[in-house]
Amino acid sequence: MKAMLLAAGLGTRLRPLTDNRPKALVEVAGHTLLEITLSRLRTFGIDEVIINVHHFADMIIEYLKANNNFGMRIEVSREDILLDTGGGLRKAAYFFAPFQPDAPFILHNVDVISTIDLNRIVQFHNEHQALATLAVQDRETSRYLLFDDQAKLCGRRAGNDGEGKLARPSPGAQALAFTGIHVISPHLLELMTEEGAFSIITTYLRLAAQGEKLLAFRATEFYWRDLGSPENLVQAAEDLSRKVFEL
Repeated sequence: MKAMLLAAGLGTRLRPLTDNRPKALVEVAGHTLLEITLSRLRTFGIDEVIINVHHFADMIIEYLKANNNFGMRIEVSREDILLDTGGGLRKAAYFFAPFQPDAPFILHNVDVISTIDLNRIVQFHNEHQALATLAVQDRETSRYLLFDDQAKLCGRRAGNDGEGKLARPSPGAQALAFTGIHVISPHLLELMTEEGAFSIITTYLRLAAQGEKLLAFRATEFYWRDLGSPENLVQAAEDLSRKVFEL
């Protein structure tokens, strides 16, 4: 199974830590975010990964080389300008060719840490024949995705007080927090018409409006933390020391 790791961002919320390094090389308890995420992917049998890079790209490339790619087949997709999550995936689509409908892949942010069972998400994705499956949680966040009573994506909303934007009508849509972990069927890559820099959520909402099946996988029972701020890095290190989760 293959995966793409999103690691091109500037890491502005992590400054000053990212003034002289990419966010992928920021550390938690002596381990870089890149090492942590690659190790988790490898635990689930994923040994072919493409990583998009931009900010201090050469540092990531040298780090991978110094660590023998952590025993994995790793390619790098260098972005001269930031392409966001959707544009980055589209640029790296060649890595997943030929597109085999029964061979989904993982898309994973580098700046999240979790104990979410990737095998369970993939199994859920395959059983429901989804175009994409998004790991979500029932928790507070600044941006929500909206899902109907069949767990199908139908819109998004900013914050608790924001007005929901529906891609298709769905009374009683539930707002859930996205984790930055997706399982994607390669057919989605053929349906991406957006160009340049764009969010993958833009593509998802367009396809949801067209009736495609983009599903929520509820992962509330698992540990998850966004590592995009210094405060959350500290909290993750404390959680690790208290064995709330293990690397």
